[in-house]
Amino acid sequence: MSMFILALAPILIILILMVGFRWKASRAGGAGYLAALLIAWVWFKINLPTLAYAHAKSVFLILDVLLIIWTAFLLYRVVAEAGGIEVLSKTLPHLTRDKGFQALLIGWIFASFLQGVGGFGVPTAVIAPILVGLGFSPLLAVVIPSLGHTWAVTFGSLGASFNAMMAVTGLGWETLAGPAAIFLGITGLLVGASVALVTGGRKALARLWLPIVVIGSGMSAAQYLTVTLGLWNIGGLIGGTVGLLIGIPLAWILRDKKQPERKFPWRDLLISLAGYGVLAGLTLVIQLVPGVKPFLSQLRIGFDFPATTTGAGYVVPAGSGRQLYILRHAGMILLISSLAAYLIFRAAGWYREGALGRIMKSTGQRVISSSVGITSIVMMAVVMGHAGMTDTLAQGFSSAIGWFYPAVSPWIGALGAIMTGSNANSNLVFSALQLKTAEILGLPAAIILAAQTTGGALGSVAAPTKVIVGASTAGMEGREGEIMRKLLPVICILLLLISLMTLAAVLIS
Repeated sequence: MSMFILALAPILIILILMVGFRWKASRAGGAGYLAALLIAWVWFKINLPTLAYAHAKSVFLILDVLLIIWTAFLLYRVVAEAGGIEVLSKTLPHLTRDKGFQALLIGWIFASFLQGVGGFGVPTAVIAPILVGLGFSPLLAVVIPSLGHTWAVTFGSLGASFNAMMAVTGLGWETLAGPAAIFLGITGLLVGASVALVTGGRKALARLWLPIVVIGSGMSAAQYLTVTLGLWNIGGLIGGTVGLLIGIPLAWILRDKKQPERKFPWRDLLISLAGYGVLAGLTLVIQLVPGVKPFLSQLRIGFDFPATTTGAGYVVPAGSGRQLYILRHAGMILLISSLAAYLIFRAAGWYREGALGRIMKSTGQRVISSSVGITSIVMMAVVMGHAGMTDTLAQGFSSAIGWFYPAVSPWIGALGAIMTGSNANSNLVFSALQLKTAEILGLPAAIILAAQTTGGALGSVAAPTKVIVGASTAGMEGREGEIMRKLLPVICILLLLISLMTLAAVLIS
């Protein structure tokens, strides 16, 4: 038991510092990393060669994750600086007067699209002021998009959270994408229904259940087909785009016929989405056109690492670390898409003077802190894995929980996301643990990891940092507790349903 508590200590330190002392992830992650180093050295008898190889491996994991995060936010800033997000924000509210359908169209579909292309708290920050302007209460204006985009978190932000899970588990998209997309697709329908319920109660759900089923099924199916073709970095983008393609005409068909008609700005809408069109096109070409992917795979950075053994006898087998395929890496595709979008917007005359400087400055300011946090958390996770601490935790959880573990796995993901601030961080911290525990118990790893990232996606929207951002944009500063009290019961009900779904999936697998 004492070794289990010691192995758990670095994770507990991060959670306590972030929740109890309100430290940022960058500081708390550093403290957790130092604690992991100390415990690994003193009690788990890790040696210098093992530490050296662990840190060398972590460099490639860190770069793999950060390259996507940096360039994903760069693309979002390129579009936002040109006013592309504003075009969508001004257009969608005029399609329908129905409050329930407005909540679905803006707080569920548009929020999912924004998560697909940006993430990082962007959906709630962008949408909350729009909903307030449409007459929604500030509380609902924050809660609706917070719930609405949850299902798109894992494959949103250009796949950053999913990539984090692949990086720390060593499993490929072929194994993980399908089960995760199924879990998240069902979650998408559930959050659509949740948005209708919190907006207008059972009457709204009874009135809007058919659009929810049609739109939700379309978004979920699009995301599933996309990620199972290997296009996991645009799964959220494609799902959100399909949602808009279904939702906009549906809102137009179901609109109040007395509502004055407005000319729809198709040209501006197409220009605003041009960068994401380039992204989708490049990704499709690389994955589906014969010969392109092998050609671009020739430039690879990576190393083979020898087996290591700690002083306590824990062995990490020899093997390749994370391989970086530079020319076809999602970060490179995002960078090219950002450049293409910038040139398109500049040619269209959408930029004011000094736009490039503002784009680079805002991108740098936004990603520095999260980069430090991710770096320290990845290093902590790798050190724990090489010291045998993750294995100790898995042994402890498997013996304590046993057959009921599948029902607990989404709650672990949710707890990690709430405490660390993001699904990506939760996946970095807990995916290896979930994988190891599944292996010990003989459970299907892909299902347990699907539950982990689905739970992390749900929990991430209740992270204090994201709640604070949403509150500030809706004029609810200092009233974050009200938002949490409204969000948490819904999140807990959804997590309970995911727990039951995980148990059922394990039983029939």
